[in-house]
Amino acid sequence: MTPIVRVAVVVAVLGGSLVGAMRAEATPGSDITAVTLGQAQIPAGLLPFVAGTDLVVREITIGPGGSTGWHYHDGPVFGFVRSGTLTHPGPDCVAPVYRTGEFIYEPAGEWNVHIGQNLGTEPLVLDVVYAPPTGDPLFRDAPAPDCA
Repeated sequence: MTPIVRVAVVVAVLGGSLVGAMRAEATPGSDITAVTLGQAQIPAGLLPFVAGTDLVVREITIGPGGSTGWHYHDGPVFGFVRSGTLTHPGPDCVAPVYRTGEFIYEPAGEWNVHIGQNLGTEPLVLDVVYAPPTGDPLFRDAPAPDCA
């Protein structure tokens, strides 16, 4: 792992810890690890109608019984289930299930609060591309919806 990637991972972990500590109503994740595999920035004006965007590729592993905690994203997220099964309740608490080899798309916005859960007995491994506006966090912790 390059020194720049190490620093990015440490900043992300510390930043997530501070945000979690400030929001008492947030629902923290459990048994989850994330490794940043790559990142790039698309500057504002490079593509028509595109503001500045960060692209971050991560490998997310959720252990059996673990979860991401309830959260949402400021930019779209594209994912691929490399192994395991992802249970993914959204704001209406309907829980679609994504299996190995399937893709998932999460639209941006506070309205789209959701949680990723591993209800299986094997680790869940996801390959994820985040596309938040430049400088925004990859996710924002959120309270569980009323139906949860």
